[in-house]
Amino acid sequence: MQHSREDHTARPWRLLPLLMAMTAIGPVTLNIVVPALPGMITLLGTDAATMQLTLSLFLLSLACAQLVLGPLSDRFGRRPVVLAGLALSVIASLGAIAASSIGALIAARIIQAAGASTGIVIGRAIIRDLYDRDRAAGMIGLVTTAMVIAPMVSPLIGGILDTAFGWEAIFVFITLMSGTVLAWAVLMLPETHHTRVSAGPAALGREWRALLVNPKFHAYVLAGALGSAPFFIFIGGGPHVVITLMGRTSAEYGLWFALSSFGYMVGNFTVSRLAQRVSLETMIMAGLALGIAGACLTAASFMLWPNGGPATVFLPQFLISFGNGLLLPNAIAGAVSLRPEAAGAASGLTGFSQMAIGAAATQTISMLLAGSSSAMPMAWMMLGILIVAIVAFRVLVRR
Repeated sequence: MQHSREDHTARPWRLLPLLMAMTAIGPVTLNIVVPALPGMITLLGTDAATMQLTLSLFLLSLACAQLVLGPLSDRFGRRPVVLAGLALSVIASLGAIAASSIGALIAARIIQAAGASTGIVIGRAIIRDLYDRDRAAGMIGLVTTAMVIAPMVSPLIGGILDTAFGWEAIFVFITLMSGTVLAWAVLMLPETHHTRVSAGPAALGREWRALLVNPKFHAYVLAGALGSAPFFIFIGGGPHVVITLMGRTSAEYGLWFALSSFGYMVGNFTVSRLAQRVSLETMIMAGLALGIAGACLTAASFMLWPNGGPATVFLPQFLISFGNGLLLPNAIAGAVSLRPEAAGAASGLTGFSQMAIGAAATQTISMLLAGSSSAMPMAWMMLGILIVAIVAFRVLVRR
């Protein structure tokens, strides 16, 4: 099924819902199992550390698969790689349903993540195939809202399914979701990449080198990865600060967290409205500046109102999340636009960098807060990493 570039540019609604659904599979598959993990430890006869591998190895596979799937889509086309990835997710989910041991479940989760990453990495490349650089930023902003909404909704769905039917029902849900999106893609997804990268590792290596020696590529990748790191810092440190140090409930934390998600969505929506009137670089700088302002406000709130409660954390975090919503779609659009014929490889590198730095940030803040009775390490780490991001972006993008 072939459609022209102009057809989809004129009527983006045809592909936008599908791209959002493809993108949502990754975060849904990651987060939906979290409420069931304590019960699964007993049912599968394992321990908490081993069960944690179903999350940590899932994330590792999700990151690494992007490095492979992006270049494959440059070589063979977006449509066949998307369909193969979604089919892999369906097969792995069926394997998880049948898993009778923790080893089998971990293996199924690793394969599941590889398939689920398809929508994230190739969805961005498809947008760049269809739209010019500035318009792509707005479309990526709309699509990435799925990555914010999914973690908010999926744990609730997982908890209900686990309570009512058992943990296997969660993987039945993932199978049905992935299968539905696969059928949708078979019917509706056209091939959007017509300038293929030559076959062979040498040709792919040339495309990678062309990206990696370009200072602007590094500028966009670092802006996206370092600029979104405060979100991962908050994921790793926020529960400790609010629940442990402030003595609040997990339910209260969950309600306040919706404010951060809303801030990111507002930033994404703003990008979709301004994408063709304001340059990528301007919005990236604005997003980083807002993040720095929010981190400074966080530090000031902790110092002036140490007993101020969750508001001292989440109100500044709204500003940081809004800035993240501004910068991330523009950073991704900039990275995948430098060599449109290798947009898949660029998207894979960008996604891998973001997740790798995010994972490192999450682990680091957990260690810093473990021996601290104050929330200040979280504020200083956010501020420091955002200052590095804005300086690196200014220097590299000018080169």
